[in-house]
Amino acid sequence: MGTALVYHEDMTATRLLWDDPECEIERPERLTAALDRLRQRGLEQRCLLLSAREASEEELGLVHSPEYVSLVRETQVLGKEELQALSGQFDAICFHPSTFHCARLAAGAGLQLVDAVLTGAVQNGLALVRPPGHHSQRAAANGFCVFNNVAIAAAHAKQKHGLHRILVVDWDVHHGQGIQYLFEDDPSILYFSWHRYEHGRFWPFLRESDADAVGRGQGLGFTVNLPWNQVGMGNADYVAAFLHLLLPLAFEFDPELVLVSAGFDSAIGDPEGQMQATPECFAHLTQLLQVLAGGRVCAVLEGGYHLESLAESVCMTVQTLLGDPAPPLSGSMVPCQSALESIQSARAAQAPHWKSLQLQDVTPVLMSPSILSPEERPPPLLPGGPVCKGAASAPSSLLDQPCLCPAPSVRTAVALTAPDITLVLPPDVIQQEGSALREETEAWARPHESLAREEALAALGKLLYLLDGMLDGQVNSGIAATPASAAAATLDVAIRRGLSHGAQRLLCVALGQLDRPPDLAHDGRSLWLNIRGKEAAALSMFHVSTPLPAMTGGFLSCILGLVLPLAYSFQPDLVLVALGPGHGLQGRHAALLAAMLRGLAGGRVLALLEEDSTPQLAGILARVLNGEAPPSLGASSVASPEDVRALMYLRGQLEPQWKMLQCHPHLVA
Repeated sequence: MGTALVYHEDMTATRLLWDDPECEIERPERLTAALDRLRQRGLEQRCLLLSAREASEEELGLVHSPEYVSLVRETQVLGKEELQALSGQFDAICFHPSTFHCARLAAGAGLQLVDAVLTGAVQNGLALVRPPGHHSQRAAANGFCVFNNVAIAAAHAKQKHGLHRILVVDWDVHHGQGIQYLFEDDPSILYFSWHRYEHGRFWPFLRESDADAVGRGQGLGFTVNLPWNQVGMGNADYVAAFLHLLLPLAFEFDPELVLVSAGFDSAIGDPEGQMQATPECFAHLTQLLQVLAGGRVCAVLEGGYHLESLAESVCMTVQTLLGDPAPPLSGSMVPCQSALESIQSARAAQAPHWKSLQLQDVTPVLMSPSILSPEERPPPLLPGGPVCKGAASAPSSLLDQPCLCPAPSVRTAVALTAPDITLVLPPDVIQQEGSALREETEAWARPHESLAREEALAALGKLLYLLDGMLDGQVNSGIAATPASAAAATLDVAIRRGLSHGAQRLLCVALGQLDRPPDLAHDGRSLWLNIRGKEAAALSMFHVSTPLPAMTGGFLSCILGLVLPLAYSFQPDLVLVALGPGHGLQGRHAALLAAMLRGLAGGRVLALLEEDSTPQLAGILARVLNGEAPPSLGASSVASPEDVRALMYLRGQLEPQWKMLQCHPHLVA
């Protein structure tokens, strides 16, 4: 349905009229730099452009007192000295004669975006606004913020559109205490904020910014604070926070809309945040949020004071909202000790209020007699850390190599016939006797008896053609079919072909009765994860098997607590998802798995299905790989004790090697 970009040039009108070092960083160039970069990258042209309107005073009154709205209105006629005196009554505020107009536009932009998404005019969007809003309170301006743009949008979504569950994700580097105060007793708003805290020594210096502030009254558990107690948090820390804290709660909450307080002062280079997350990280965070609420994501700009970092991060967010694959993350995916301490502190504070955390929030055991008998236990894991060839160290300066990947000529290709899907393969290319592809296909098939039949050979040829397109950068993702009897052999060929034709690190997620090829090299270039079977086993750090969870809650725990942490640690440049015989996966679960794996490898995901799979399954996977949101899972059930034990056992076995699995700081080597 498209992506909206909401903006109005009048929001650049306000500027500092007197000397104030604290406020001088909130300047008009923040908007113009971001908009210029969107235009340079061709992203603005791909969006539905909406000119922001002013929010009415009635709409402002959804969260602000009439007296406060009146006070801000009166700033339009004040002189410089009067504006400076009034500003001094608030913390980090600089009023201007245009403040009332600009702040109403900022709030109105959020309202327009929510209306466009909830009426189906667009799927998602970004409101490029100033002044920001998340510090503003019912009767007080605060921290550059005049009206609370995201809070007004949330209240509007409830009042006008009748929503009952709204997730607000605040990734600005400052705590959005204004949003917290406004909704701390409201169970219809789940508010998540990570923020630089440093044990209360960073602005706004509030005790209620700590992890144990979880809401009050009926809103207990619906305020989630993740305080960063050190600077320098990077890509691994941010992704770990999403996987181990935010997303488990979000899936349990099952939001109807996601609002993002999108502050990019949490990105590398920003003088306020002093963090190390690269702009690409915000593409990944956005993509992870798009699996929620049917993809209805509304991002509203908050902070961001390094113009280059801000502009690149805005581009990454918009590119992802448009459905383009997220660029690979740079740096080692190892969360730091301080980040793990913060995540665990927040998990402990939230566990009494969320079923998804209650069974899991125990220390994983390295060997658990209750899971496997001594004769069933796997051999010890290989020593050392993950082999991630080509992974750069954490960047010390901003954007050594800006990475905004262009969309490939074909986003998703399909090598089978299914409703609403176009076959993107030359006709009869596989069947042509004597063709180079035919000869190469026969060579790859020769070691496998199950590939000798013509139908299996033809299916393999289509897969190889598709895989070549992906490895050459002409095709981003794909779906291929194979006869059930040839599924294992076809997957074996796909792995070997991928590794021999350009893939440096290949992740294979196999579901059903598919065993790891016995003579596949143990060189750290392939990670095999099999979801099936009766037992949890870590045969090596690159060969992991886990039972298919029986319920949705267990499946989510497996994806968030095992599959994605392993995948982000490994950092593959090609992902194979194979649904083999007896995979037992429902269509909506398969779609969620594909959607979340799409964040890896620059979106290079190839799904392999059996030919007798339902056309509906192929169709839903094609749409998800093409950038659409997966169907909602609905209110998730709790993982069974058996599923939790299997997950905890595997985490205990694998955490020493794969650091993204860790959310308990004392396990860090």
